[in-house]
Amino acid sequence: MLLLNNLEFKRSEKTIFENISFSANSGKIILLKGSNGSGKTTLIKTIINILEPTNGEVFWMGEKIKKNIFNFYKNTTFIMDKTTSAANLTIMENISFWKNLSLSKIKKDEVIRLLNILELTKYQNTKVMYLSMGEIKKLELTRLIIEKKKLWILDEPYNNLDSSSIEIISQTFADHADKKGIILLASHYEPNIKDLEIFNLN
Repeated sequence: MLLLNNLEFKRSEKTIFENISFSANSGKIILLKGSNGSGKTTLIKTIINILEPTNGEVFWMGEKIKKNIFNFYKNTTFIMDKTTSAANLTIMENISFWKNLSLSKIKKDEVIRLLNILELTKYQNTKVMYLSMGEIKKLELTRLIIEKKKLWILDEPYNNLDSSSIEIISQTFADHADKKGIILLASHYEPNIKDLEIFNLN
């Protein structure tokens, strides 16, 4: 379980957000919704311990994240709103890197099936620098399946996706929740997912 208790963040005396408290239990999908400048990305960076909150605490499985950071990262896949794929590597080379880094046991035929679902098969040997933004986004989202972590934290996962890809990703989120996973996503887009919980930052 992920728990936020009275989180506050200030930058140069400006309050970005304050009094943020909620919990995300197994099987939950929570959407952080807000306009540009509402603090969605800052809140996510605070949750994953990139930024230090001005006040409040983040807990994972009943312990403060700072005392439980290795277990937290071991169980978390974080996908940023910016590209993290290596531009000079191909799709398959990036996937191989992520697989080795996370000690994933996903098999090659599963990877090929995943690429086929996302319509990336024909680009598997193409370097990332030659892909469209939508294709790169889909590549980055493959980490959710490759790493097989319990907690998924995503910043603007729907950016640059077409309607077909949006449906696939939303179904992937729903399937993960059905398997008792936890998803926290920040997005301008509100997906059509059953039992989606919305936390407004505006």
